[in-house]
Amino acid sequence: MSLKLNWDGVGIATSILCAIHCALLPIVASALPALSGIHNVLFEWGMIVLAFVVGIYSLRHGFKTHHRNYTPFYLFGIGFAFLITKQFFHSQELYFLIPAVIFMVAAHYRNYRLCKSSACHSHHHEH
Repeated sequence: MSLKLNWDGVGIATSILCAIHCALLPIVASALPALSGIHNVLFEWGMIVLAFVVGIYSLRHGFKTHHRNYTPFYLFGIGFAFLITKQFFHSQELYFLIPAVIFMVAAHYRNYRLCKSSACHSHHHEH
């Protein structure tokens, strides 16, 4: 039995978990001072690297294998730029995080839809 991983689903989940972490951590840390060490710069950059690796792998696979459409890369790039920017403007973190997640989730969703439509299209037109 082979397990097929939906990398766009992983990308969406990673983006959403990152948003939840960034949005809720300041509230939890202020309520429970013992947890303030969780807001670790290495952890933050690690999550950003993970989002980048999962995103690029997923989008590249969809592009090369299914659709040859650059739109998911454009959406991901915009979202990733917001994600990086939030690291340098901590007081406005949510203003950058929200569009980052929206664009990155949109990139994965668009990639997924393009892959599904091309897969269906290619099955109907096989010679």
